[in-house]
Order: sequence, then structure tokens, then C-alpha cells
Amino acid sequence: MCVNDGVLAGERQLGGIYSNKMKVRFLGTGTSTGVPQIGCNCSVCRSSDARDKRLRCSVLVETDGSQIIIDCTPDFRQQMMELPFRKIDGLLITHEHYDHVGGLDDLRPFCRFGTVEVFAEPKVKNALMQRMPYCFGENRYSGVPDIRLRTIYNLLPFRVNDTEVIPIRVLHYKLPIVGFRIKNFAYLTDVKQLPDEELPKLEGLDILVVSALREERHLSHQTLAEAISLAKAIGAQKTYFTHMSHQIGLHQVISRKLPPSFAFAYDGLELIL
Repeated sequence: MCVNDGVLAGERQLGGIYSNKMKVRFLGTGTSTGVPQIGCNCSVCRSSDARDKRLRCSVLVETDGSQIIIDCTPDFRQQMMELPFRKIDGLLITHEHYDHVGGLDDLRPFCRFGTVEVFAEPKVKNALMQRMPYCFGENRYSGVPDIRLRTIYNLLPFRVNDTEVIPIRVLHYKLPIVGFRIKNFAYLTDVKQLPDEELPKLEGLDILVVSALREERHLSHQTLAEAISLAKAIGAQKTYFTHMSHQIGLHQVISRKLPPSFAFAYDGLELIL
């Protein structure tokens, strides 16, 4: 992809209509605290650049006539307000941490279109049922989200309507979590390590999205340098970084440090594949 006036070919802002294409919209690109972080007066948190304002991390994928969302953050309501109101065909959950599931109750309006199917590993399903028992009991009261939990078994591929989804094992420090590949696009968040045996699942990607928390080391997240190294091993045509803290630096400044074919994602960015 080439660079043109600061916008990479294949990138568009929200609102475009493209037929027969897969579209990926970044609903949020921030870490668990979001950016700006409450109480912080650093240059990033005070920035007037919209690309430095990051809601919690999530993407929306539109393909094969289906709308698929990866993770449902505490900012979900805000993230969806600007988008066309339509059926969510599948919600894919990477893991049970609150910044990735805290918006599940806000699925309620979307249940007008029918049950929302939520795909998660067994341990994540159990965590959700414990946290939101009112959604899964036998005598649910009127108005609760109409959610059906679907199980991701042993990282086996599954389908959302006609779209195949391939789960990818990721390690978030010692916590096994899941990334996802959909066609020639893959999304890996909260990465500390990617087992070598998962690399074949990521061959031939056009777009890789992978987390890069900051430049300093962290117990359970990759640094920017580690994320670049992993992305080079995967070898996608284009890599976008997400799940960034305010410590990553100003978008305009740090983007200049990246190698060719690497970029920082930002909220509202849309990719056309």
C-alpha cells in the first residue's frame, strides 16, 4: 500500500460505502484506561489531535453481508452511536478482562434484530455468566440483553453466517486468550507472546492488527519494539498497531519512527480490503 497525503491507500474514514469488500473499522484503539487517562496532564492526554483520543480496544468487521464485532468494551455505546443501526451477526470475545467485555449490557438495543450470538472460550463463557447472571437465568426479566453464548472449542474454526473465523492462541502473560483471523485479516490484542505453532495460521495476511502498549517493558503486554518484531515474523503486507496507552507518545511524532508498511491505528479509521 502506498502513502498519499498522509493517508495509506486502502484507508477511509467512517461513512463510505464499498460493495463486495471487507471493511474493518477501529471502534477503539486504547488500553484499559483509555486516552486521555483520567487525571493525567501529559502531552498525549492534553493533545487536540483526534488520533490521540483512544477509546477501549475493539474493531468492527463487515464481510459477506455480516457485521462482526471483536470485543465489547465499556465504551461500546459511544462507539456504536455514529454507525448505522443494524444487526450484529456475531460478537467475538478475546478474553474476559473488563476492558474487553464491559459493554455487553449495551447490546440491548441490538436485540431488536434478534438474539446476539457471542463466541467465547469455555472459561470466558463461565466468567460472563458469573458476572451477568441476569442475562442467562431461566426467568429473565424483560429488557435484559438477549445473548446466546456460543463456545469456541479447542481453537477450531467456526462460522458467523457464511464467514469462517479462525481462532489464534495468544498469551497475555500467563493467561491464554484468543485472536482471530477472518479471510486475509487478523486481529491480535493484549499480546505478550504468540506460540510458534500459531504462526502458520497467520500466513498470507493482507492486514495484521496487533497490540503495542508502549515503548517501555510491561509484564503482560508487548512493547512497540516487540510488536514490530512479531509483525515482521508474521509478514503481513500491512500492520496496524492498537491497544496503546498514553505512554506510546503523540500519534504524529511516533508515526515517523515506524518502518514502511507499519502504522498506528486510531479511532474511526476504516480499512477496505
